[in-house]
Amino acid sequence: MSSNRIGRINEEIQRELAEQFRRLKDPRVSGTGMVSITRVDTTGDLRYARVYVSVLDKTQEQDVLKGLKSASSFLRRELGRTLQLRYTPELQFIADDSIQHGAHILELLRQEEAKDAARGPKEE
Repeated sequence: MSSNRIGRINEEIQRELAEQFRRLKDPRVSGTGMVSITRVDTTGDLRYARVYVSVLDKTQEQDVLKGLKSASSFLRRELGRTLQLRYTPELQFIADDSIQHGAHILELLRQEEAKDAARGPKEE
């Protein structure tokens, strides 16, 4: 299967799951503030999809993942209805800390800039 098609399917799954997350009634997911899908990786045979999820409040991350795992059969059924694929992939939810990691790197860069500014202009 072409990687271009898989890429489009990943985008559709991400878009549809984001919509479904808003409708979930599970308090572990809906009561936590912001839950974002950072990316989706689907296998070539469309049997499995890894859904990377970022949670704004890291203290609730494990509860959100448990809620999503509990709702995965419902979410999969809804995906099957809307996407109309031959196979609807089994959803695996994985915590993604890439946003937090990026924010940490940005903070380190800002600290280095502040140190450079405190030293003053370079002598040549």
